[in-house]
Amino acid sequence: MLQFSEWALIGRMALATGLGYAIGFEREWRGKPAGERTFALIALGAAGFTAIGVEGFPASAEKVIAGVVTGVGFLGAGLIFREATGGILGLTTAASAWAVAAVGVLIGSGAFLSGILSTLLVLFILELNRLPLIRRFLAQQRRERDRGVDQDDEG
Repeated sequence: MLQFSEWALIGRMALATGLGYAIGFEREWRGKPAGERTFALIALGAAGFTAIGVEGFPASAEKVIAGVVTGVGFLGAGLIFREATGGILGLTTAASAWAVAAVGVLIGSGAFLSGILSTLLVLFILELNRLPLIRRFLAQQRRERDRGVDQDDEG
């Protein structure tokens, strides 16, 4: 039979998994290489390691958290690719994975409100460029930049 503290750990991991899934859903919906399952698993792992570190080994919990940050950094590095033209692909998805790990750490350590608000902030950042006002502004910036490139090429 599970003790109350184990139920609390399971609850933390379940909440983190749901929040990671929400961010992963946005990435999947946008056709990015890492999606729902990947982000849910990152959040689950981060929350699980953090929760057991905080609950079972409070004197060394910061080492556990540092390990999570490092491990997810390596995962993120695998999501970043350079195009033949020199462009970079996957940087935002890698940064999102890192942010999901932070959400998992927050939830795993018991900072539920911070974890939930961080998830909303990540989703806001990922969707910011799709807001009509921002899209118009970015399109105008691109047009101005392209006109500047054309003028420089002619001179």
